[in-house]
Amino acid sequence: MTSDSQKPILFVGALTEDSIFRVSGFSSGSGKFIAERATRNAAGMASSAATAAARIGGKATLWASVGDDASGKELIKDLQSEGVDCGLVRTVIGGKSARAIIIVDETGERWIVVDYDPVTQSSPEGLPTNDFSQFKAVMCDVRWPGAAALALDAARDAGAMAILDADVAPRDVLLDLAKRATHLIASEPGASLLCDRKSSPENAVTALNDRYGVVVCVTAGGDGTYWCPAQGGPVRHVAGPKVEVVDTLAAGDIFHGAIAQALCEGQPLEDAIRFASSAAALKCTVFGGRLGAPGRAETIKLMEETYHG
Repeated sequence: MTSDSQKPILFVGALTEDSIFRVSGFSSGSGKFIAERATRNAAGMASSAATAAARIGGKATLWASVGDDASGKELIKDLQSEGVDCGLVRTVIGGKSARAIIIVDETGERWIVVDYDPVTQSSPEGLPTNDFSQFKAVMCDVRWPGAAALALDAARDAGAMAILDADVAPRDVLLDLAKRATHLIASEPGASLLCDRKSSPENAVTALNDRYGVVVCVTAGGDGTYWCPAQGGPVRHVAGPKVEVVDTLAAGDIFHGAIAQALCEGQPLEDAIRFASSAAALKCTVFGGRLGAPGRAETIKLMEETYHG
């Protein structure tokens, strides 16, 4: 029997083929641009988070959906090379694998256009396994909501953490998934959607904790993370490490994978946020989205320098 500390995390959601281009001056307006750098890799919110967990020493399993095309096979192969267990990835006959075109400018900001095939992303008929007791936690993004709803419910029923990456999505999707989670980790825009108004991170944390009574974290980019435990209380803040930003693509996904792994290791919530913030910051120093996910030693080093130096 697998001990509790050795249980994997199940990541549920997006798996896409990302074509990433580094283009200076892109935000200046329309025109023709020549990429300074380019790369293509398997990514997506849940898949990038799974990579982060694997690189820092965790066991990551992915439940995602691809088409029965050449791209789908390559996406799975790419993530398997990172140590991510893709045995639960669904292949849809006649479906197309998701793809994204991403521009990263000289400041590290990005523009993302994603093409999801509704056939490939259709809701699953059921869970990929009947034994959710094998997982220490389930981390779901909002890109495959039918699967996320099933997985979050199954996690709670099995006594596992049910963690939601509450990013921008239709509000009805966010509201449905948020009520199923034990941990809400929202981007600032995602939190405002859940609150149905533009809210400061501090106000959003309070409002969401009052509504759901769960752990709430709201990430605010370079301004760090605002949070409170499930029992509520004053909103607390963890500043992000200061780094030279090259590419912010997938920084939030790396944060989610790292915090899920830290929580599964039993780290206190504030330490887990510091750990995840350090991983996300290191990612921002590397071009290539998911490819910038750091290893464990460098993450711990930055965390100690930032918060204990």
